Amino acid sequence: MTALEIIKKLKSLANPRNVASMARFGIITKKAYGVAHPDLEKIARQAGKNSSYAASSVKTMAVKKALEGRHKLAQELWRSGIHEARIIAGLIDRSEWVTGKQMDAWTRDFDSWAVCDSICGHLFSKTSFAHKKVWQYVKSKEEYVRRTSFVLMATLAVHDKKSPDEAFVKFFPLIKKCATDERNFVKKAVNWALRQIGKRNLALNKKAIALARDIIKIDSKSARWIASSALRELKSEVVQNRLKNKKKN
Repeated sequence: MTALEIIKKLKSLANPRNVASMARFGIITKKAYGVAHPDLEKIARQAGKNSSYAASSVKTMAVKKALEGRHKLAQELWRSGIHEARIIAGLIDRSEWVTGKQMDAWTRDFDSWAVCDSICGHLFSKTSFAHKKVWQYVKSKEEYVRRTSFVLMATLAVHDKKSPDEAFVKFFPLIKKCATDERNFVKKAVNWALRQIGKRNLALNKKAIALARDIIKIDSKSARWIASSALRELKSEVVQNRLKNKKKN
């Protein structure tokens, strides 16, 4: 499928009622068709997501050409500025083809939490430099760029199976510092990062709980909300039992 074919398909699935619903959930975007996520995933599969090329370990010219084509398609979809097209771009692109320059450019373009979270979860968190970008984006004053830093922390806690606990503990000063950021899309991401790191294993759970207890003492409405919400989940019986069973296995 070409970018034009994908956009034409999105237009045919447009649902104005869903667009209105998106706005109620804080997804404000200039160009959206209100296409349901299952339909986006279906289009992405048709466009090459999870193709045989992606799973192949044979380095042939055919494989390289196919992946280059998919990467180019992702760029074209992103440049369209269409909400759903950008989500599909993140679904079909390959992390090994993403450059730091591309990651920076796309992050600057984020105009909703939905696109930010989808791109980070499906693509950016799987790049080799995701940890490094956490430290870069947290310095930004732009709401969605700073949000990206914490969404990366949260998604890395899920997808990065190789990094040691210390790699995540290093993020704690950033979480504490930005816990006072009252902006909605930042504070929710800070909370998400703290919770996901604390659910990675028992050791990190204890450290995250200690951090939350430290944050809750800060004279900030945002910090108190972030910490109290995290403590409820991280200390819950469900999370504690899951982590204990995970350790046994």
